[in-house]
Amino acid sequence: MISLPDAFKKFKSRLELNESERQNASKRQKEVREHLDKAFQIDRSFLTGSYARWTKSKPLKDVDIFFVLGKDEDHYRDKHPDKILTAFYDKLIDVYGSSAVKKQGRSVGVDFGVVVDSDDNTDYRVVSVDAVPAFANGDDYEIPNNTTGKWMGTNPEIHAQKAVAAHQAYGNEWKGLVRMVKYWNQNVRHGEKPIKPSFLIEVMAMECLHGGWGGSHDREIQAFFATLRDRIHEDWPDPAGLGSSVSDRMDAAMVTRAQTILDQANRDIAAAIHLARQGKNGDALKAWRSFFGPKFPLS
Repeated sequence: MISLPDAFKKFKSRLELNESERQNASKRQKEVREHLDKAFQIDRSFLTGSYARWTKSKPLKDVDIFFVLGKDEDHYRDKHPDKILTAFYDKLIDVYGSSAVKKQGRSVGVDFGVVVDSDDNTDYRVVSVDAVPAFANGDDYEIPNNTTGKWMGTNPEIHAQKAVAAHQAYGNEWKGLVRMVKYWNQNVRHGEKPIKPSFLIEVMAMECLHGGWGGSHDREIQAFFATLRDRIHEDWPDPAGLGSSVSDRMDAAMVTRAQTILDQANRDIAAAIHLARQGKNGDALKAWRSFFGPKFPLS
């Protein structure tokens, strides 16, 4: 039977991107770019968000692709951001069909119909991507924000730099732990994700995971979940200092729901740790697998 520390190491490894997944993500980026190029002037496109920061959990869903629009599309900057999102949506449903394309607040989602099996495997394929229209603004970018009805500043490079700094300050364990918590967040037993967007987990981790790595995944996770519960109601600004608050999607009802689920999560973590303390390694492994999902190993 695998030890608990080795199980967490194996779990962390299972959530890391491999070369096949990177190749498939790159293929999907180019594929969507080819379709959009026919309708828009796109200067460049690139994979960004948590995928590019290596904090994306599995299965790979909602992988962000920035499509930096050229000068011929500048007229969209003077219009409600829904205009460009609708234009992206219309072009993509021509290719993928209306059932596979979804217009969202800041992007257009494309589902590729990849089946996720009972172990959360996808044969190393990306399930879906989010196509994000963007304009360059100096070293920064502007993207649509349908919530405010305005274009919103952002800078994925700053987000990436802050993630690297947090990772290094945390004994190079920060990204792995963030992926674990994001994986818990998308556990199907919750129904809807308790914490939205998943980037909010990352932003909270930038501030709350400090003081260096303590050497034990279960204890570090216990401490972080306690903090998540205590601080999920707070306002969490964009780390780049440009866009809307990252926590702006968490209205009062969503915060209350998240707190309830996090209360249960903290009880579950305490129970799993107690089982390990009693020497019941097998039961502890099963408790952690139930907590996180099928990618947590039992052997």
